[in-house]
Amino acid sequence: MEFRLEKKTSRKFSQACAMDDVCSSLRRWEEMNHDILVKIFQTLDIFDLILGIGQVCSTWRLAACDPLLWRTLDLSMLKSNFIKIPLEPYVYVDGRSDKTLTRVLKISLNLSRGNVSTIIFHYNLYISNDQLTYAAERCPRLKRLVMPAWNRIKEAGICHAIRIWKDLESLTMPSISNPPVLMEEISENCKNFSELKIMGPFDVCFASTLVAFLPSLKVLSLRCSMVFKDALVIILDGLKGLEVLNISHCLLVDAPPPPATKNVLRKLDSTILERTSKLKIFLSCMNDSCVMCQRARNDEGLMRWYKYEEDLWKVDEVGSLAI
Repeated sequence: MEFRLEKKTSRKFSQACAMDDVCSSLRRWEEMNHDILVKIFQTLDIFDLILGIGQVCSTWRLAACDPLLWRTLDLSMLKSNFIKIPLEPYVYVDGRSDKTLTRVLKISLNLSRGNVSTIIFHYNLYISNDQLTYAAERCPRLKRLVMPAWNRIKEAGICHAIRIWKDLESLTMPSISNPPVLMEEISENCKNFSELKIMGPFDVCFASTLVAFLPSLKVLSLRCSMVFKDALVIILDGLKGLEVLNISHCLLVDAPPPPATKNVLRKLDSTILERTSKLKIFLSCMNDSCVMCQRARNDEGLMRWYKYEEDLWKVDEVGSLAI
């Protein structure tokens, strides 16, 4: 993780500043109009905002704290410097990488003054319990969280954050081994929760958990994941409030009782199609000629996003879940 002010951003910033020079060539920096400063700062990314802009003068710092700049804290350009290890949490994150993320969080959340409603983390950004707690306590009005990597987060850590985020409406998360704990917390604390995206295998346990704790869920995306047919049937029957379901490019697996073997379905059968007809929007793609479907099959339903285009993981056919 490095802080760099790109030349093109600096040039864009200089050009934007000229807007105010037109109004008064004699005006000093600290006398620039607040609204114009905010408009200029909106052209910058998170690193430009925290790399000293707020230190220029009190006028600039006030503008750098404007709520318009902090509705979304997009850290999707940050990745951890890590190596995989055989034991939990299965990744080791370099200490300098951790310190950089902590610094970014402290500066940005100090400037945001509690106005962040969306946080976006990269799928290779492995945040710790302490970092998550710090973010949760300083973003109490969070409505959307995109956090695909949970390796270093304990159940107690994410549950503590959920209890703070009473306004949470949307969550993008990995598949986890014990979903009931988290979904129960969401059910009890987040009364407006309506959207869920799972980036990883979706089995009967996960499906049953959603039906038990989030029966009013409206939007669910499982794109590019391994989805078990029985799990799909469970959510289609049990999520009475479901309006939008996305299973585009999924690896749909039928797993009958032993000794029968698992097999990958190449198309949806009538038992699924009849149930999906009740939805407002049903999105699917199981086309052999589709590049994304081919990739999902090659990766066996657990996408190795690092192999593909940089921002491909951000894509979703459901507009409200795309980044």
